[in-house]
Amino acid sequence: MTAFDLHIVFDCADPDRVARFWREALGGYDFPMPVPDGFTSWDEWADAQGIPVAQRPTARTLVDKVRDRPDIFFLQVPEAKAGKNRLHLDVKVAQGLDGADRRARIEAEAERLSALGATIAVTVDQPEGFHLVMQDPEGNEFCVA
Repeated sequence: MTAFDLHIVFDCADPDRVARFWREALGGYDFPMPVPDGFTSWDEWADAQGIPVAQRPTARTLVDKVRDRPDIFFLQVPEAKAGKNRLHLDVKVAQGLDGADRRARIEAEAERLSALGATIAVTVDQPEGFHLVMQDPEGNEFCVA
């Protein structure tokens, strides 16, 4: 049986913005190559090299530098998001916690992610458990549980 690599791919309008959000949101991920010395972004470097905006890459990649999680790609697409995701990420932050401790950990993470540009879309508070459905800066849904 052949084993395949798994990559997660986001379609988005601004790959750099969305990649930077997920880099901070997930921790341990980073861009595969650092921005060259003396520059604060790849766009700044490209400006200095005279590379026209239309000829610059329309994608970003994140790789896990700490554990062995899948690479995440962010590809620029012309159309806006138009409905509910059929696939989403679950960001597990409260494993092994119950009750008030679990809720507090989830809410603290939601606050951190909101400061990075996410929003809370739905609060799910049921007898089976508590979690939050959030949206990244471009509206892609994900759960914090």
